Amino acid sequence: MEIKNCAAIITGGASGMGAATAKHLSKLGAKVALFDLNLDAAKKLAEEIDGYAVYCDVTQAESAEKAIAEAEKHQGPARICINCAGIVHAKRVVGQQGPMPLDEFRKVIDINLIGTFNIMRVASAAMTSLAPIGNSGERGILINTASVAAFEGQIGQAAYSASKGGIVSMTLPVARELARFGIRVMAIAPGLVDTPMFQKITPEARASLGASVPFPKRLAHPEEYAALVQHIIENPMLNGEVIRLDGALRMQEK
Repeated sequence: MEIKNCAAIITGGASGMGAATAKHLSKLGAKVALFDLNLDAAKKLAEEIDGYAVYCDVTQAESAEKAIAEAEKHQGPARICINCAGIVHAKRVVGQQGPMPLDEFRKVIDINLIGTFNIMRVASAAMTSLAPIGNSGERGILINTASVAAFEGQIGQAAYSASKGGIVSMTLPVARELARFGIRVMAIAPGLVDTPMFQKITPEARASLGASVPFPKRLAHPEEYAALVQHIIENPMLNGEVIRLDGALRMQEK
C-alpha cells in the first residue's frame, strides 16, 4: 500500500514509538491522526507534523468510536491503523504484600489487549466500506504492538506478558477473518526500545540493558520501529505475522 496521501491512525501517538511512527509516516506524506489520553502532548506533536490530535481512551468503546469518527471527519477515512497505546507493569503474582491486586492485572489487560482490540474492531469496520486500491486490492492495514515479553516474560511480568501474548495470539485469526475485505493484520514485538520509560533509569542500567542485546549491543531506537511499520505497510505479502524487533535478544529468567 502506498503511504502518501493515506490517512493513518496512531494510538499512543504522543510519545515513544507512536510519536516516532507519526513523524515518519508524516514525512512520507500520510495524513496522521494522533490518538492519546494526553491531548496536550498530542496537539503539540500534531502541530509539528501537520497532523490532527484526538483524545481517546482505548479502553472505552464509545471513546474509540467517537475518536475514529472525528479523525475521519478531519483526515478522511483511515486505511492505516497503528496501535501503540499501552502500559508497562511489573509486579509478582505473590509479593511481600501478598497476592497481586486483581484490579492491577485487569487494568493491564484492559489497556494493552482490550484497548488494542477495541481500536481494531472500529477501524477495520470503517475500512470495509472503502474502495480497494493497488494491484492487490487492499482496503487497509492494522499493525499492533506486542512485545518479546509475550514469548519470554520475566518474573513480575505475568500481567504484561499475558496482555502482549493476547495480541500475538489474535494476529492470525483476525488476519484470516479480515482477508475477505482486503485488510491485513500484523504485529511487531519489540525488545528493549529507548522510550521515555528508559529515561527514568540510570545511565549504568541503560548501558547494561543495551549490552544484553546480541547485536547491535544497544537499546533499539523508536525510529527503527517506525521504519519497520513503513515496510509492513508497503509490502502486501506481510499478513497475519508477528515480527520481532529485538537484535536477537532472548530474555533469560532472572
